[in-house]
Amino acid sequence: MKALLEYKILVPLVLLLGFAPFVPQPHIVEKIKMLLSGTLIRPLDLFDLFWHAWPFFLLAYRVGRDIRMRL
Repeated sequence: MKALLEYKILVPLVLLLGFAPFVPQPHIVEKIKMLLSGTLIRPLDLFDLFWHAWPFFLLAYRVGRDIRMRL
């Protein structure tokens, strides 16, 4: 797990998995729009949101942990 939390792994993971597919718009953007409009109701859409969002949460965790360690 420790190797997964390195920035050299997390940043490409966020850029590739988090934003894929890139055209016509990133999938995560589409799913967040659906969530905010209330149309994200199908189980497949919920799973898709989770699948594209977890790298962002992992990166946020790592950044938060590093900030806490510096203080």
